[in-house]
Formats: sequence, structure tokens, C-alpha cells
Amino acid sequence: MNKHRRFVWTMSSPAMLVLILLTIFPIIFTIYCSFTDYYFLNKTQSNFIGLKNFIDLFKDRYFIQASLNTLKFVLLAVFCELILGIFIAVFVDSLKHIGKVMRVIILFPALVPPVTVALIWQMMMSNNNGILNRILNTLGFNGINWLLSPEYAFRSILLIDIWQYTPVVFLIIFAALQAIPDSQFEAAKIDGVNTWQKFIYITLPNIKEALYLAVIMRMVDTFRLFDKVNILTKGGPAGTTSTMTQYIYQHGVNGLNLGFSSAASIIMTLSVLIFITIYTLIIKSKNDGEKNYG
Repeated sequence: MNKHRRFVWTMSSPAMLVLILLTIFPIIFTIYCSFTDYYFLNKTQSNFIGLKNFIDLFKDRYFIQASLNTLKFVLLAVFCELILGIFIAVFVDSLKHIGKVMRVIILFPALVPPVTVALIWQMMMSNNNGILNRILNTLGFNGINWLLSPEYAFRSILLIDIWQYTPVVFLIIFAALQAIPDSQFEAAKIDGVNTWQKFIYITLPNIKEALYLAVIMRMVDTFRLFDKVNILTKGGPAGTTSTMTQYIYQHGVNGLNLGFSSAASIIMTLSVLIFITIYTLIIKSKNDGEKNYG
């Protein structure tokens, strides 16, 4: 009874009410703005325009391109980071003497702020003095216009993101590997199971939850890609690296068209929720199938 009273008091306390308002109010205000022609510098009151912002968004080829770029980036980045994260985690887990040192080295990119990462790679990918082009020239190849070429700009941003956030996936998977009982591997060794079979039948089943967590975390984060794009390419060249967050920034912060950018924010949020829901349902269906089979 006392616990119930304490819970009710906590939920009704001013601090909790303020917390709820700080969380819910921005969401409600964004939804409201998405149905208006709210312009930041407009002195007159904003007008309700219904679904016009949403209709205009889907008619805008730049928004469509930014959405497709974001989708493509999410799929490629999450897939590459997951595969590399698993491989590196399994490799480091097999090391005996230098495992701790390797962990620190591998985690370093994830500890650097995204803005700093973007500036470092901007210098490395410079056309004239960048170390990457110097290496290519030394090897007898022509330099690459990493950030200004429609062919390479998107790949460059993708490469930088994979470099920075694969360590995050590595850390999640490595922690899960530490929880696998040694007895399972010892029994497999006695049965003459090879390395690949150990990975398929012992390692993967034991890290399923960690894989699910890693995919969800990286999927949400990559949908919000902004820092690297804004610093390195501004969404160019020719919109090849534009993302939904970059599009929202251009119209909401630069253009001060808050109604239009709010509608884009709603669509982006719904896209994230849809992707996470679909992925969760697929994983749940697969797990239920395995339980029924078992």
C-alpha cells in the first residue's frame, strides 16, 4: 500500500509534471506546426493549411532524393557495421595477451565527437594536400575528388560513419561474447566441432539479443545523420549526400519555414518507427518459429 501511495505521489509531483510537459509539449507543438504555414519571421498569426505541407513534401524531388539517400545510407551503414563489428569482436575475444590493448585502440573512433571526426577526414580527403590522395599518387594512381564528386561523395560519408561507429557495434557484441559459458565451447571441442560450426551453432544463438540491440541503436542513429554531411558536403554534390535531417535543417533553420520542416520531421520520425517495427516483428516471428520448431 505504501509503495502504491509513493508511486502515485511521484507521478503527481510537480517535477514529474514538468518532465512530462518537457517531453510531450515539443512533440505536440511540432505536430501542430506541421499543419500550418508557420514562418518564423512572419508577424501575423500562422494559418491552418491541413495536409498541404505533407503533399508539397512528396511533390518535392529534393525531399524524395534526401529520403532515398537516408534509406540507402541506413541499410548500408547498419549492415557493414554489424558484419565488421561481429568479426572484430570475435577476433579480439580470441586474443589472450593483447586483447585489452586492442579494445582501447578499436574503441577510439567512437570516443571522438562527430564534428571532430568530420574535420579530421576532411583534411585527409583534401584534393591537394590530403594524405589519401598522396598515398594514391605515390602508388601511381590519380587522386580522387572524395567529397566533391557525385560518384565518391556518398561513399566517403558512408566510409567515415562505418569507421566511427563500427566500434559501438563491436562493444555491444564483445560484451555479449563474454557472457557465453566456456563449457559450451569445451563440449563442442570434445565433439570435434570446427571453428565455423562453433560460430554458427554456439556464438550466434548466444548473441542474438545483442545483435538486435545493435541494429536498433544504429538504425535510429543513422537516420539522424547530419554532422558529417553538413560539414563535409552540405548535401551535395547535386544532392547525392543530402539526408532527411539535412533537408529539415535547410528549411527549418536556414529557411525559417517551421511549418514545412515540422512536416518533414514528422515523416522522418514515422519512417524510423516503421523500420523499427518491421524489424522487431521479423525478429519476433523468427524467434517464435524457432520456439515452435524446438
